[in-house]
Amino acid sequence: MQNTPPTHIAAYSPLYFLAALGAGGLAVTFFMYLMFWVPHPDKPVPVFEDIAAAYSSGPAAQFAIVAALVGIAFFALMNIRLMVWNVKRYWQFRKSGGFVTFATSNAETQQLAFPLAIAMTINVLFIVGLVFVPGLWSVTEYLFPAALLAFGLVGALALKMIGAFLGRALSSGGGFDFAAHNSFAQLLPAFALSMVAVGFAAPAAMSAVPATVAVSLVGSTFFGVAAAIYALFAAITAVAAMLQFGTAREAAPTLLIVIPLMTVLGIMTLRQNHGLHHTFDAHSAAVDNLMLLSQILSVQIVFLLFGVTLLRRLGYLGEFVFGHKTSPGAYALVCPGVALSVMLHFWINKGLVGAGVLEKFSFAYWSLTGIALALQVLMIALVLYLNRRHFPKALSGKPQPAQ
Repeated sequence: MQNTPPTHIAAYSPLYFLAALGAGGLAVTFFMYLMFWVPHPDKPVPVFEDIAAAYSSGPAAQFAIVAALVGIAFFALMNIRLMVWNVKRYWQFRKSGGFVTFATSNAETQQLAFPLAIAMTINVLFIVGLVFVPGLWSVTEYLFPAALLAFGLVGALALKMIGAFLGRALSSGGGFDFAAHNSFAQLLPAFALSMVAVGFAAPAAMSAVPATVAVSLVGSTFFGVAAAIYALFAAITAVAAMLQFGTAREAAPTLLIVIPLMTVLGIMTLRQNHGLHHTFDAHSAAVDNLMLLSQILSVQIVFLLFGVTLLRRLGYLGEFVFGHKTSPGAYALVCPGVALSVMLHFWINKGLVGAGVLEKFSFAYWSLTGIALALQVLMIALVLYLNRRHFPKALSGKPQPAQ
């Protein structure tokens, strides 16, 4: 790795949007403290007033709240900073000569990291508003239509990019290199669609206006189903290519992309179920959440074992994370850890506690929650480490990717 990073445009990859995505995901992990530890009986999510009231509960609550607020603020700012930098470099990259070659290869779908990161940033900004802006909840019904419009535009951008790729790849022979399909890199479009879906589902869980909830339910269902269909076909064909050509070494982290995909679709389903219950009087048993989340967590653990096995076999960490080479794809390692941490919080609180299996704040509760917190700490360390390797000038305000 060079001490003085390059400034030429060839050093850029749209996969650097995953750096912003990881920072946004870490902000969400800190919101989990407030979501499940701060009482908010009259609202589906905690807001500034709930947090202020809980702050007087004692030293433990104060410590958790301060940690959550500092974590959210720090990683939200990192997310925005990296998004601004990425957008500038991405548009420069699109005007470069190398973009033509890029856009006629399998790598074209890396552009879906752009709408994926935008959708995450919208979610992060909403969290920031909830926890830092007094009185915001009183005007949320006016914000929900704007949020739906924003996610709709991001979804339209994602569909446009997917359409351009599929149109080129499927309209003529040789438009897609099957030998280079030997990873789960082509699941990135599905991940982008799923992030739009979970954002679209948020008003269903929080709005009291039936029309808003209905639009949220229908829109999130469309993008969620589209994500599932795309992921299914991309995964099946990718496994076939991997069996024939082996796994692409530099793209090995994509083998874990199913983990965040499942977390996002799982939260989407919980939000939809909440909206169906409170707005349309559709009831389900508490144990249904436990079963749903347990099934999702089981799928994630299976793919975690699968991905870690191949990462070790290929020596990816030794070469691209801790070794002499850098790859923007290394940021794809952050998403699975963040997603598992978030899913564990939901499984413990909405699943085990909700079904009456586990007593909240008991020793067993904190033992399981400790796993989620350990994953969070590990991902924080990984993000800061990768940022130092890939953006050595970040602290100077002029981040540049290293080679």
